[in-house]
Amino acid sequence: MNRNLKKYFPLFVLPTLAAFTIAFLIPFLLGIYLSFTKFTTVNDASFVGIDNYIKAFQNHDFLNALWFTTRFVVVSVLTINIFAFAVALLLTRGKRGTNVFRTIFFMPNLIGGIVLGYIWKLIINGILYRYGVTLTYSENYGFWGLVVLMNWQMIGYMMIIYIAGIQNVPDDLTEAAKIDGASKWQLLRHVTLPMVMPSITICLFLTLSNSFKLFDQNLALTAGDPSKRSSMLALDIYDTFYGRNGWEGVGQAKAVVFFLIVAAIALLQLKITRKKEVES
Repeated sequence: MNRNLKKYFPLFVLPTLAAFTIAFLIPFLLGIYLSFTKFTTVNDASFVGIDNYIKAFQNHDFLNALWFTTRFVVVSVLTINIFAFAVALLLTRGKRGTNVFRTIFFMPNLIGGIVLGYIWKLIINGILYRYGVTLTYSENYGFWGLVVLMNWQMIGYMMIIYIAGIQNVPDDLTEAAKIDGASKWQLLRHVTLPMVMPSITICLFLTLSNSFKLFDQNLALTAGDPSKRSSMLALDIYDTFYGRNGWEGVGQAKAVVFFLIVAAIALLQLKITRKKEVES
């Protein structure tokens, strides 16, 4: 069996490896190379060293988008996971109708980002019109509008993952803690949370990466207005690459920096939370 597996392994791996190389690896490496060049098409690229990276970090819009995105990620990751975990706790108490509520909470995740953005734009602007303002009146309105949208879309998805983790907590462990006189808070802190750490790792990773990469919702809800002050990193990179003639290389450099930031933070988060899993 093992000999046959080794014999045919390259044959089965080759299509996937070829697709990965063509669709991801080659464009990724080409993108890194283009970030050090000035170009309008791949064929007319001329090497300029780190000039694109210098321009990127001297660009006020990029720095503003970086700060705006960082604030958004922190708030969204915290609120989504706290609310999702709280809802998961409520829906695992064995009450009637919980399956209906699980379905209702999960449904927003099935709607596309552009559609969600326009739906919430209509809802929030309908409320703000009463006070003589709109989402684009200030970046603060856009910020909290994006937070509300992201929570509404992601809480149901994270809730399902947390429910799976909570249901895997052994009943005998919970009963033993209750017999020993553990309060509800002690039960949550010392039994449930440690046992649910694998789910927390997954949910933190998903919310962190999705919050950083948010693009279509940002485009539909505010489009970066007013004056690009509510632009997140993905939208700023898009505007730089397609909206400024001769800045394609700078847009590519921003994309590389964006990738490095997201990868570094995501890997750090995985390392920290996985360590907690081992400790638990």
